[in-house]
Amino acid sequence: MSINFNKAKEVAAKEALSFIQSNMIIGLGTGSTAKIFVDLLAKKFFLEKLDIKVLSTSKKTEIQAKKLGLPLTKIDKVSKIDIVIDGADEADPNLNLIKGGGGALLQEKIVAFNSDKMVVIIDDSKIVETLGKFPLPIEIVKFGYIKTKEKIKKLLYDLSYKDFSMNWRKKNNNYFTTDEKHYILDLSLKKIQNPDILNKKINYIPGVVETGLFIKVASIAIVGDDNGNCKIIKKEG
Repeated sequence: MSINFNKAKEVAAKEALSFIQSNMIIGLGTGSTAKIFVDLLAKKFFLEKLDIKVLSTSKKTEIQAKKLGLPLTKIDKVSKIDIVIDGADEADPNLNLIKGGGGALLQEKIVAFNSDKMVVIIDDSKIVETLGKFPLPIEIVKFGYIKTKEKIKKLLYDLSYKDFSMNWRKKNNNYFTTDEKHYILDLSLKKIQNPDILNKKINYIPGVVETGLFIKVASIAIVGDDNGNCKIIKKEG
């Protein structure tokens, strides 16, 4: 497991630059590793005079990109997104992900689903055999949020989850709200045996906007370590 996480993240972010070319529309992720990539992309943009446009998955990343001088656009103003470079909180060997630790899971998933390719940049501590050690974020509308939580709890019991906890994400002792003004419910499940089924069933519940499970979305993972090395994992099939 990595000790110097920042070094491992930077290694992965640098490698991701090799996927960037002129005439691309690029989705920019959110989170600590994505932030490093955006900084590096800006340097590449000016050094190589790239003809690119970028779009953001969060207000935070948008502010960063704007300050760096990257040419911003909006998702509904482009006909396609060539690639999105983003981090993850966990990734399993099949490149199923848990995302949303930074609170931008909805925008991240919309951009990822509308991109030709999703490249995930992570340090090696994020690779797990089974998803679930990292709390799974669920984005929920404010109206009826307590009832929505109760329905999720019942579903988890029905799916034979027993030793779990559910916590509303807080910031400064207030409910954390996403860019779309929703709440986030974090599910500490420890192990998610069938992420595809769980994702579908939770999304069936009215009041749920989206889950942080990214199933069969990522194409490639770039995994960095604190020795300055990285490896590429490609989705099977």
